[in-house]
Amino acid sequence: MHILLVAATTFEIQPVTDYIQQHSNSIHPHAVSILVAGIGSMATTYHLTRQIAGNKPDFIIQAGIGGSFSPHFQPGRVVLVDAEMIGDLGVEEGGHFKDLFDMGLQQDEPGTTNARWLKNPHVSNWEGLGLALVRGITVNEITTDPLRIKHFQQNTPATVESMEGAALHYVCLRENIPFMQIRAVSNMVGVRDKQQWKMKEAIVALNEQLINIIKTL
Repeated sequence: MHILLVAATTFEIQPVTDYIQQHSNSIHPHAVSILVAGIGSMATTYHLTRQIAGNKPDFIIQAGIGGSFSPHFQPGRVVLVDAEMIGDLGVEEGGHFKDLFDMGLQQDEPGTTNARWLKNPHVSNWEGLGLALVRGITVNEITTDPLRIKHFQQNTPATVESMEGAALHYVCLRENIPFMQIRAVSNMVGVRDKQQWKMKEAIVALNEQLINIIKTL
């Protein structure tokens, strides 16, 4: 099987990249290609679409670090995202955020790419991995505002935040390519106090899980 591994930055998947290069661009029994698509939904959508147009893979894995909204998922924890939504596409009115669905500009059609939550229909296949299934929010601006954090916590079931997850889900659902999004928590969502972050630990845990996942697919 041809697997495409997608990440926003090189350093997030460097250990897996090194492992693959040492094993002739494969993790037995799969051939593995790597795409560093850049930070944010726009870059991810463009580079991922261009990649699969030229060489469509059998399976896509997106891997990266992200923030956590939940005290139950502390830095260093690796999770599997089963549904993703765009968290900041909409309008702020009267101190309240409304997305396109709240505004009536887009119809929620569950099970399609017009749904508020872009659900991965394949997650039931990986229950044996032992990873918690969570929902994710994709944003263009890392969330630090206490009011916006409170909004997400009170109005969505999201656990993790990234800047690329929704792009992966949207493209793969549109192109009918099986996919998986793996996130390692590097920090709690809030004030950017990097002394509290565990980026190195998150990357180590993420890459250990990735090698194991690819071997067991």
